[in-house]
Amino acid sequence: MALYSEKVMDHFRNPRNVGVIENADGVGEVGNAKCGDIMKMYLKIDGGVITDVKFETFGCASAVASSSMATELIKGQPVEEAMRLTNKAVAEALDGLPDYKMHCSVLAEEAIKNALDDYYAKHPELKKE
Repeated sequence: MALYSEKVMDHFRNPRNVGVIENADGVGEVGNAKCGDIMKMYLKIDGGVITDVKFETFGCASAVASSSMATELIKGQPVEEAMRLTNKAVAEALDGLPDYKMHCSVLAEEAIKNALDDYYAKHPELKKE
C-alpha cells in the first residue's frame, strides 16, 4: 500500500494557494519543533468572508498537502465556518494521512485559527461571542 493517498501527492506536487498576501487581514504561524515543520497562513477577509488565503510551509509532503487542502477548504467561507475547521476534516479531505503524520493536519488547523485570532485582535468589534 502506498504511504500517501493520491490526493496527498497531488496537493504536495501541485500545492494550491502558495504565497504571501501583502497587508493580510490575518496572519498565523505555527511550528512543530519535533519534526521541524513550519506553516504560515495569510488571510484576506472582506465582509466576514475569507476572499483569499495563501500559505508558506516548510516541511514534509504531509505538511505541504495539509496546508494546501486547508486553504482550499476555507477559501470563500465565512470566518465563523473557517473557525470550525478541524484537522480531522483536513485529513479526511486528503483521503487520510498516516498516523504519525496526523500532526501535520493539526498544524494546518492551528495556523488557520492563529490567523483568524490575529484578524480578531486587529478587529475586536467583529468578534462574535
